[in-house]
Amino acid sequence: MEMSITVATTVLPHEDARRVVESVQSLFPQWIIENIPEQHEYPSMRKPVRLVGEAESLDLVIEGAAKQRILDTALDAMTLELVGDSTSFSLSRQAAFANKVSFVVEERPIGGVMDVTLTGTDLGLWIEQETWHDGRHYVPRRVGDELSMNSDGDPREWFDKHGRKTMNDINGEED
Repeated sequence: MEMSITVATTVLPHEDARRVVESVQSLFPQWIIENIPEQHEYPSMRKPVRLVGEAESLDLVIEGAAKQRILDTALDAMTLELVGDSTSFSLSRQAAFANKVSFVVEERPIGGVMDVTLTGTDLGLWIEQETWHDGRHYVPRRVGDELSMNSDGDPREWFDKHGRKTMNDINGEED
């Protein structure tokens, strides 16, 4: 599928712009920014600078989510703002600097975020396919299903009183 991937982040006056770019490039190595703000002595009088560039793929994001076993979280976070063939989501720059994938849903973490915007035909289906894993044989998932996280990032519960998942609860059937 042909897809447009835009990655943006804001460099605050106290931040080292080169390190910010490094953190973004740890997940999007082909993200190129031409005008990186210069580092200033503290206290810096520089205004916040928004860096925006195109990326070629989400491969490292998806691979990282798979390695961390958070593909369902990726499905949910990447589609919370899905409208038609476009979506946006945020990732933690600090986690990226440590080669981890961490989706930011509500509160902005220390270390800043990178905002990712995806646009492409049948984007929801593509995200479902990219985040697929064997566990979906047992607990099928779809964009916006009843198992997706709440809009504030909290999980929805689908376990019985003994902590076991129940297919009846998942499928909405009565015992």
